[in-house]
Amino acid sequence: MGRRALRRNDTGLDLSGNLSDAEQLPDDWSPDDLFTSPGPLEIEVGSGKGLFLETVSAEHPERNFLGIEIVSKYARFAAARLARRQCKNAVVMAGDAQLLFQRRLVAGSVQAVHVYFPDPWWKKRHRKRRVMKKSFLEQVARVLQPGGELHFWTDVLEYYEATLELLEEIPQLDGPFPVQPREAEHDMDYQTHFERRVRLNEEPVYRSRFVCTAG
Repeated sequence: MGRRALRRNDTGLDLSGNLSDAEQLPDDWSPDDLFTSPGPLEIEVGSGKGLFLETVSAEHPERNFLGIEIVSKYARFAAARLARRQCKNAVVMAGDAQLLFQRRLVAGSVQAVHVYFPDPWWKKRHRKRRVMKKSFLEQVARVLQPGGELHFWTDVLEYYEATLELLEEIPQLDGPFPVQPREAEHDMDYQTHFERRVRLNEEPVYRSRFVCTAG
């Protein structure tokens, strides 16, 4: 199930407080530079239209949220919805999450990593492009604080099972712990737009949570 076309962002909307570019980061960059107030950092890999960031940043103003989106037009779209709400604790970064984890995030600096419905890259020859591969999961384990969490959801059973097999090789990540689905209280009460589409079509969602046991 692919992404749908985006509506146009509001012209003249100031995105400077909610949008960053990974290629423009200075050498001494720190995630703290993105936010007006200090707080525990949570990262969403593949922010799409930004529903998760908008919802969770409003529910937890004491935390900071960084969304990483490789498709620049989606990064701008997600940043625009944050800007319209004048959100101060969530920022979308346009760029490659795998490079950011490898080169920019220090060990033990992240409270949670969220990966919801990543591209499954259906063709076998393309599966090396999947974000949930061993090298990335090792970086997740490195940047998470002790007690930090990895949340992974997908609607593709093969991808889910393959990822859980890889996670068995990452001793610092304990799990999987079950995640119980909940009933939506209104039409947009879903983790992401993709979850909304899948559940409205009565298709299964495979959810798991892992906890970092060592720094």
